[in-house]
Amino acid sequence: MKRPGPLLTLLAGLLLGLLTLTLDATAGARNSASSSQEKPPGPTPTSSTASPAPAPAPSASPAAPAPPSPSPSKIADASYAGRTDDDSSSVAVSVRDGRAIAYFCDGRSKESWLKGRVLPDGSMRLTGGHGAALNGTLQDGSRIRGAVDLDGGHYAFTARKAVKGSGLYRATATVRGAKVEGGWIVLADGRQVGIVDREGTPSSAPRIDPETGAVTVDGQPLTARPVLP
Repeated sequence: MKRPGPLLTLLAGLLLGLLTLTLDATAGARNSASSSQEKPPGPTPTSSTASPAPAPAPSASPAAPAPPSPSPSKIADASYAGRTDDDSSSVAVSVRDGRAIAYFCDGRSKESWLKGRVLPDGSMRLTGGHGAALNGTLQDGSRIRGAVDLDGGHYAFTARKAVKGSGLYRATATVRGAKVEGGWIVLADGRQVGIVDREGTPSSAPRIDPETGAVTVDGQPLTARPVLP
């Protein structure tokens, strides 16, 4: 009996090698499938070098509050007295707490009491009976420049700040059964202009004592007092 030849030995070796490779490939495929089933997919890996987070924008500094509006200057309480430009009449104005009362008088028969407000800029529009009006402006706190419209007449005037004893006075009373109302304007030089109205009938007023306001009307003593709004 003959021994197998070298060719058979070689073939047997090749077959054994192929079988070994086949078994290794099969085992690798199984291991790969098993690994893919056991490990769930994870998040996509990101680069280890992360971009730095942007710096927060600087917050705007709060706006400074607007400065408060200056309050209008207060009109000082005072009295003013003067003459019209044509020197026919006198005008007196008393100002208190932003209100004003005025008296226009020619010392014979024409008169009017007027009142209203004084605006912060010193301007004023005062009104009285029968459509009378006074428009004026306080200038430098020392005088009032304006005009009175009365009975179709236009009377420009300047009334200066009153000194002690001058200004606007008024008295009301019942004398001998009649209602009496008197108005007086005392000027800085001591002159007086006034009218006493007796039940609607005007006439020149007697002089008053500026120190006490004492006056006698139709034989009856009265007291004229400074006028305040």
